[in-house]
Amino acid sequence: MTHISLLDGSLRLSIYVEASDKDFDDDICLCFEEDCSEDEKLFLADEVRMYVTPEQAGLILLELDRVLKDHRRNQ
Repeated sequence: MTHISLLDGSLRLSIYVEASDKDFDDDICLCFEEDCSEDEKLFLADEVRMYVTPEQAGLILLELDRVLKDHRRNQ
């Protein structure tokens, strides 16, 4: 599984379909893993998983696309 490296590598985001949750609507997992000192952490745990529905994932994708296009227009 690949991940997206954020915040100079101290935060990693993996996005995948959780096969064991296929019976649930929210089976798309956004998994955040932090590898930094406690005083720099964004989350309380080293690993935080957030599950979203395909519709919510689509809305996140649309909003990111909108912001990216806006950013590129203003460059």
